[in-house]
Amino acid sequence: MSTRTHDRAYPEPDAHPNWITRRPAPRPLTPAQQQHNREALLLAQHSPSPRRTRKNTPEAAR
Repeated sequence: MSTRTHDRAYPEPDAHPNWITRRPAPRPLTPAQQQHNREALLLAQHSPSPRRTRKNTPEAAR
C-alpha cells in the first residue's frame, strides 16, 4: 500500500537549505594517489590486526 503525493492530506515541506549542497565536484585522484591508496589497502588487508590490550588489568599491575 503505497502513498502517492496527491493522496496525502498535506504536501511535504521542502528540504531544509542546509540539506541541499551546491559544492563543486571533487577533483579526481592523481595516479600517484591512486597507487598509494592501493598499496595502503593491500597492506591493511594482509597484515594482522593489532591486538587491543586492556589497561589496568590485575596481571599487568603486578
